Amino acid sequence: MSEPPVIFKRNKSKPSQRGRVATTDAEAASIPGAEAEADDSPSTVAAKLKKSRAKAKSTLSFGGEEEEGEVFKLKKSSLSRKVALRNDSPGVAPAAFQPTTPRSTGPTYDAAYLNELKASTPTARPPLPVENIISYDADVPMDVDSATQVSSLTTITDVQGDEEAIPSASSILAAKQKRERLRSTKASGEEDYISLSLTKKDDYSKGPHPDSRLVREEDELGDADDEFAGYTSAQERIALGKKSRKKEAQKRRDEMNDMILDAEEEDDETREWEQEQLRRGGLRPEADEPAPKPVYKPAPIPSVTPIPTMSAAVARLTQCMSELTTSHAEHSAAMSKIGEEQRLLEEREKEMREMIAKAEQKRSWFSAFRDWIESVATFLDEKFPQLEKLEDEHLSIIKERADMIAQRRKAEDEDGLALFLGTPPQPPPAPDEVDDLGRVISSANPAASRADRTAAREARRLRRRATNQQPSAATRQEEDGYSTDASLPPSDADDYRAAMGKLVADAKALMADVKADEFRDPALGLGRWFGEWRAKFDDIYRGAWGGLGMVSAWEFWVRLESLGWNPLERPRSLDSFRWYTALYTYSRPAPPDADPEDEEDEPELGPDGDLVSAMITTALIPRFCRILESGALDAYSAADVRRLVDLAEQIEASVERQSPKFEMLLKSAYMVFSAAVSASEATLAPFLALNQPPRFDPAAIPARRRVLARRHKLLRTLLQWRRYAGDAYGLGQLAARLVTGSMLPIAETGWDVGGEEIMRKVAQNLPAELVPPALQALRSAA
Repeated sequence: MSEPPVIFKRNKSKPSQRGRVATTDAEAASIPGAEAEADDSPSTVAAKLKKSRAKAKSTLSFGGEEEEGEVFKLKKSSLSRKVALRNDSPGVAPAAFQPTTPRSTGPTYDAAYLNELKASTPTARPPLPVENIISYDADVPMDVDSATQVSSLTTITDVQGDEEAIPSASSILAAKQKRERLRSTKASGEEDYISLSLTKKDDYSKGPHPDSRLVREEDELGDADDEFAGYTSAQERIALGKKSRKKEAQKRRDEMNDMILDAEEEDDETREWEQEQLRRGGLRPEADEPAPKPVYKPAPIPSVTPIPTMSAAVARLTQCMSELTTSHAEHSAAMSKIGEEQRLLEEREKEMREMIAKAEQKRSWFSAFRDWIESVATFLDEKFPQLEKLEDEHLSIIKERADMIAQRRKAEDEDGLALFLGTPPQPPPAPDEVDDLGRVISSANPAASRADRTAAREARRLRRRATNQQPSAATRQEEDGYSTDASLPPSDADDYRAAMGKLVADAKALMADVKADEFRDPALGLGRWFGEWRAKFDDIYRGAWGGLGMVSAWEFWVRLESLGWNPLERPRSLDSFRWYTALYTYSRPAPPDADPEDEEDEPELGPDGDLVSAMITTALIPRFCRILESGALDAYSAADVRRLVDLAEQIEASVERQSPKFEMLLKSAYMVFSAAVSASEATLAPFLALNQPPRFDPAAIPARRRVLARRHKLLRTLLQWRRYAGDAYGLGQLAARLVTGSMLPIAETGWDVGGEEIMRKVAQNLPAELVPPALQALRSAA
């Protein structure tokens, strides 16, 4: 039974080489001597092994004494002996190598082919000629200088083993010359070969101990353990486990399959290379005949094709032309459509980029705006309570002043009524009052107090007369009763001015710790930020009512600027304030194409409308109402009413008359006049309740005249305000109530001594619809 074919794996970079196949039993039988060896029994083989272990003398002698011990003897395989015997037999030439015809599917490795290949393959070099054989020389030294000498010694040993031959003189001379040449080459340091490396061995570092034979691992260079680990067994591992052995077996099977595939893929070029290597190695004889030259084969002549007709060619060209025209039109339309789509996409991309840029700009701007608004809110949270405290202090000062004037006026009215109507019963004495220091304040004597008030009134009259530089008698009579106007004594007036000065100083100190200009001047802060909002994002600004939001934030600075201002005491136009100018300019933004030097054309209102009106409605009117109700408006003062009318007209220019805020102002003025009429009736009621006849007193007539003149003055201011405000909240009824309830009862007590004269003036001043029936005769008589 023949052995299975042996397969070798060949890399792509090197041609595949064929291995030697083991000798089969049939071949071993044909070898001489092999039959004798095969016929030996096991006992004979064991005896031969014992004899081989016996001591033997060396067949080589290099001039030294024979050494005892086991001597190495070169053993030859049966195959080498077979080749030697075949070469020694005369007249037998090596069989020529006859390669089989290669098949297109790959090389064949069956048993017959391998036996034929092995039989035709020489296993040793052909024998050298007799004249070239170098015989054994006892004078050959022991030192072996080169690989050539090693091969020579091997040859000598082989020859000596076969037959004893004495070298000739020429062979000895040639060997001696070769040894001398090798010695001289070694002594001179030259190399007898061409190195493939670019550097010499001496160029490398020999380490710290060049003379030592011990080489450290780090001094070794080019050991190729890592470089050629893939070609050695350095990376191989012994499989111990069941799974690992199974994996190794599978890996070997895969490698064998790869080798089989590589062997089957052998091409003609590889096969030619193998044949050439066999020929160069002497294992394949040269071909006696050269390769046959290629024979020229002319190209076949095609069959005759009929010439097409003109009409068929024209029809074919016409059809091709129409198809090309249609295809070109379709392609042109498709290109136009694609171009239009590309243009639209580019425009859309440009719009999207602009939208993204605008969105990023909007986000960054609103982020900064939010931070600034938060800082403004923090500022207002800190400053607004302080401002409200100062406003309450201002109202308390005004109220204290108004109370002082009202008490003095009431005391003077009671003194006059007591002169011609009698003294009403006095209430029980009140307990002693205690001041802040715990001291008892003694109650004043009514009689003494009346005398003091009379003296003070006469002193004020004298000062007024001196100031007016001796007025006429008519003026003196007309002034009688008007000396108790809204004026304070000098000491109280000085205290009032000091309190107002302190209030103004506190208002300035409120912003003393503020250094940023945008917080000191709202036009630089609020005006700039809200103006940018309106200019950049107008739609968002309108949707969020940005103008009203700015007015709400600006209210602090408006109230701070108007702190301490009494519009009835110190009249001032609203357009003289800084906030009025700033809001007026903000409400009328200049168009982008407007000429900045052209000041004649006033810009139109912006999308916010008139923010001045919104500020007046939001901040000023509630403030004015509180000031009026606190006592800033003196119902007996014609000057205060006149200034109130001027202020209402300025407010009406910006705010509609029918607006709720303006109605609040009218109602506050009505409340002041109603309080004055009620106070007059309350003062007169105790004296009318006495129901006593008029007393005869020389001072009763001027006293009655003064009391009537004061009520007449209140009636005139009431009618003056009614002419502006109309009959809102019942001002006409309030005037009729004053005439019938306070003036007519006093005039009837002294009708002939001045009462009729004053009531006639009252009837003339009253509108016809307000004249009571008792005064109709006086009005008709006038």
